[in-house]
Amino acid sequence: MYVFKLSGFRSFFAKFICVLIALLNHALAGSERPNILWITSEDNGAQWLSVYGSPNAKTPNLDRMAEEGFRYTHCFDNAAVCAPTRSLWITGVHAVSTGTEQMRSRYEIPHDLIPYWPDQIVKAGYLATNKHKTDYNIGGRADEDPWRGSRGKANWTSYRENQPFAAVMNITFSHESSLHPKKKQSQGLTDSYADRMVLHPYHPDLPAVRSSYSKYAQAVEKMDHRVGRILQELEENALAESTIVIYCSDHGGALPRGKRFLFNSGTHCPLIIRIPEKFRDWWPAEKPGMTVDRLVSFIDLPKTILSLTQAEIPPAMQGRIFLGDGIEPEPEYHFSYRGRADKGAVDMVRGVRDKEFLYIKNYMPWAPRGQYLPYMWEIEATSAWHDHYKAGQCSSLEARFFEPRVVDELYDHENDYHNINNLAAEPAQKARIERLRHELRQQQLANFDAGLIPEQMRKARAEAHGLTIYEMVRQPDLYPLERYLDYSDMVLAGDARNLPQLIEGAKDADPAIRYWSACGFAYLGVAAESADKEIETLTEEESIEVKIMALFALARSQGQTERVLKRYDALLLQAEQEGKVDQSDYISLIYSLQNLLTPDDLL
Repeated sequence: MYVFKLSGFRSFFAKFICVLIALLNHALAGSERPNILWITSEDNGAQWLSVYGSPNAKTPNLDRMAEEGFRYTHCFDNAAVCAPTRSLWITGVHAVSTGTEQMRSRYEIPHDLIPYWPDQIVKAGYLATNKHKTDYNIGGRADEDPWRGSRGKANWTSYRENQPFAAVMNITFSHESSLHPKKKQSQGLTDSYADRMVLHPYHPDLPAVRSSYSKYAQAVEKMDHRVGRILQELEENALAESTIVIYCSDHGGALPRGKRFLFNSGTHCPLIIRIPEKFRDWWPAEKPGMTVDRLVSFIDLPKTILSLTQAEIPPAMQGRIFLGDGIEPEPEYHFSYRGRADKGAVDMVRGVRDKEFLYIKNYMPWAPRGQYLPYMWEIEATSAWHDHYKAGQCSSLEARFFEPRVVDELYDHENDYHNINNLAAEPAQKARIERLRHELRQQQLANFDAGLIPEQMRKARAEAHGLTIYEMVRQPDLYPLERYLDYSDMVLAGDARNLPQLIEGAKDADPAIRYWSACGFAYLGVAAESADKEIETLTEEESIEVKIMALFALARSQGQTERVLKRYDALLLQAEQEGKVDQSDYISLIYSLQNLLTPDDLL
């Protein structure tokens, strides 16, 4: 009996060991983690790649990558311009949640609460490198800090010897500056390209516009060539079979009305992902070469990369994992935003879309989309377009860019890709626009939208309480977001019957409400002339942005443009004397309003 028991135990133990070894082998095989190569290009939206249907630029390398991988059809940037986009990329937190949606603002965030995604993969045993681009728009930490290398050429020897690795490689050829006069292309080639360019319907057919198109098409093709070279180097170094390659642009195209704007032209981005055979369990479709129609936002990318690399995901991260073992449910909506897109052009726009429709809300409808922005005006097409408008030669569609906006815009972006036909006032769309308005508000609340008070004011409020903007906007006593949303909606109704509420708001203890009251007076224009005393009082405000907006209201309601421009000049002189000329928040607001009051004399 004893011998029988022993032999039975030995048999059981042998089987147990075999099962354990099999499980360990399976675990070891499954534990191989991929390298990540994230290639980004600057300022080119999906509509500029031939694999996405571009008639202007040929991108054979990216076309081939799509054949070997998976092309996402519904990928969108959240911020529409570079520095705010890179802010959300490095943190996995929306730029409006951290207060970094304003271009080149570099406000601090609580770095102890919001680590960068490279920090997390380094902890997980990865080498993390970045070649050529940081620009995270965040203060309190050097952009190069989380990376082993952030300049120079790719070090393929280091990648071979330090696997697993995550490498970011940024390509600048297609950047907006490629359209500036100082960047010269071959004139003969430019001319031949110009003749065959297919223009977007909102751009006038002018020689200067065609020239800009042709320069840009060549820049995109040069970018594509660089992508091909990177993929070739990956192959030559025997790393292709162990590396997931992610390619995307950083936002939409560089031509005017692309980059910085929440239309498809500014936010619809290419996303192509190539996944080796050994990781085929992660293929998002049946086989390479297929498209994926999942709705993907740029906010999803950092969290997804951490999931693929088995790194810890910080609690502060937003977005949803869209690839790998940890896939989360597809979102129904995409959230986007625009703040000050550069010095001299203050704006506030919010958007939400599903797979069919895009809803845009303009919080500064008195300003045109085509506000004067010096960097954008260096493009030959922009100044030519504006001159064409001033000469009264634009069609109504072409002229729209330089004219005041409406508050609500609704576009069927599946059937109206260029977002031309605003359906917001259509009775048949009433239920849809109400649903999307509601969803936009929910997104603003869920993500603690920091933009409901002006830039200088919120910075000062956070500093006064020893907080970052991220922390401040999460305290309802310091940032009553629901109240601000309600009050701004009343302002944007543009209804003179709300004038008593605006007059009452002009006396409110909260300067943010007083600011929105000044905006309301300005939006009503001459319909607010009976509030002249309240407006005059606001022009003497201590809060600089309330003062600035109240002066604008004075010009619009009382016609005192000359007096207001003199006051603006005095404020700029004072800022210069105080050494604040390089501050780009309230000074940019003055520049914006000066240009609105003197549209034929751009600064």
